[in-house]
Amino acid sequence: MKYKSTSFLSVFLFLAIAFNAVAQQATTLPHSIPEAEGVSSTGIVQFLDAAGKSKVEFHSFMLLRHGKVIVEGWWNPYRPDLRHSLYSCSKSFTATAVGFAVQEKLLSLDDKVISFFPADLPATVSGYLSRLTVKDALMMSDGQEPDPTSAVASKDTNWVKGFFATPVKYEPGSTFLYNSLGTYMLSAIVQKVTGQKEVDYLTPRLFEPLGIYGMDWETDARGINTGGWGLRLKTEDMAKFAELFLQEGKWDDKQVLPAAWVKEASTMKIMQDPSAPQSKKDSSDWLQGYCYQMWRCRNNAYRGDGAFGQFMIVMPDQDAVLAITAETADMQEEINLVWKYLLPAFNKDRLPADAASAKMLEQKIKSLALPTLAKNKELVEPAITGKTYTMAANSLQVKNISFSFSNNICRMQLQTDTAVYSIDFGAGKWQEGETTMPGPSLTAGTIENRMMLFPAKIAGSYTWKDTQKLELVLRYIESPHSETFTCNFDGTGLSVEIAKSLDFGNKKISLQGEVK
Repeated sequence: MKYKSTSFLSVFLFLAIAFNAVAQQATTLPHSIPEAEGVSSTGIVQFLDAAGKSKVEFHSFMLLRHGKVIVEGWWNPYRPDLRHSLYSCSKSFTATAVGFAVQEKLLSLDDKVISFFPADLPATVSGYLSRLTVKDALMMSDGQEPDPTSAVASKDTNWVKGFFATPVKYEPGSTFLYNSLGTYMLSAIVQKVTGQKEVDYLTPRLFEPLGIYGMDWETDARGINTGGWGLRLKTEDMAKFAELFLQEGKWDDKQVLPAAWVKEASTMKIMQDPSAPQSKKDSSDWLQGYCYQMWRCRNNAYRGDGAFGQFMIVMPDQDAVLAITAETADMQEEINLVWKYLLPAFNKDRLPADAASAKMLEQKIKSLALPTLAKNKELVEPAITGKTYTMAANSLQVKNISFSFSNNICRMQLQTDTAVYSIDFGAGKWQEGETTMPGPSLTAGTIENRMMLFPAKIAGSYTWKDTQKLELVLRYIESPHSETFTCNFDGTGLSVEIAKSLDFGNKKISLQGEVK
């Protein structure tokens, strides 16, 4: 009897695992080849060539035509199974949560924002604040100036109260000003009317129908999803979201999101700068009009976008969508590459097979990688190994740093007031690992819960620039960012210069220490 019971349990578990695997596989996007869907492989190769010569550091991209993935790629050490911080692409998902709540009659676009949080209102509610609606917040016309996000989120644990305490300068609905805290308010409203964080509210309504799993979303100190940032998804998940909008809310012949909401959310509601000259509008994808937490683009497209180059672009005229993750200081340059090289690659009809171009594209995709540091070895490594450098007082609270070298791996250990971090860097390769050390982030100064981000997945590479200078690059591969440690050894002394990629060379932190 015991044997039969164990056997039955094993079979049951096997079938359950197999069924789950099949269920998840069934939600994976179908694939095709470019020419079969009317897209030139040569044009895609030209895009990748131009991307490699640009100042944009691409991490991944996925292009769909007629609902099928025709090309996808990840620049090593980024991978398809990794999530990526979306920054403000998160806003499009927050707007979608509002759309579901509207559909379920839990709220309306005309509801006043103050009506949801009577306990958090200031003693005096201005006329402008009293008239602020959910729709106004959706279209970035809260009327506040300047954007209060940083001032409130970095100093207050009650962001709702901080938002209401910010003066409303303009009539809501009249003036565009990017306001991430306004998007947070939408997340707070969704949680108020549903009793769930928006990531949980969206799971059965959006994520599961689209086969999106493993997502996470940062929260404020009170457990409300940050809304305007903080969502992490895989590249394919981004493409699925864009495809859902392209298909007017349908997925596998099921109306997941109301078509009327898709149209409402993706059409222009307010112009960013109505007085901008036409020449400026013609060259900018940030002056085509704003929707509900989405941007209109040139070429009759629209998109969700996030800081440093995260894009979910919907191209109705081409029946195509494009997802990109990257890091750049110039997002316009990034999207210019799309219009210059990918857009002309689309044709109305199926193209003849092009074996040579297809082979070239295949090789190009296989070669995608961010450069590692040159593999070399200095005779000073044995002398440095095992030494501990005591650092002078510094803003990072780093107390000690030590290094060890073995089998083409450099291990750097940093000790702070509260933790010890050991990080491995590969010679001529990316050495992958995990760390609980906080990495670079645009929102690092906000008061929020980031525990879901740890342990962070990382990849490190090192090289000797000369006999005294050691360079280490650390990538946080579920974010757009990296940091570079340049270590100069001088006898018993050590100086370390730390540069975070999101500062683009404009800011560096210096540490000084010596062997005691």
